[in-house]
Amino acid sequence: MSEVTVRFVDGPAHDLVRELPAEPDGSPPAHWILRHPDGAGPGTGGGPDHLYRREHPVGGGTWTMRFVRTYPVGMTE
Repeated sequence: MSEVTVRFVDGPAHDLVRELPAEPDGSPPAHWILRHPDGAGPGTGGGPDHLYRREHPVGGGTWTMRFVRTYPVGMTE
């Protein structure tokens, strides 16, 4: 599976850069739910989920994912 570099824009993960799984066309997923973007807290459960949506490539193989909303604990499970 290939990966693509994504920079998260706005919300709690603003300016975080991560590798995400690439779609067959080389783009990141249309939507991504991110939990604990700063690395704090447990890896599963216990915190809110942050929804981001794919935007556009910004050059150098990097894409942006823009913040949409935060779901309270347990809403996406």
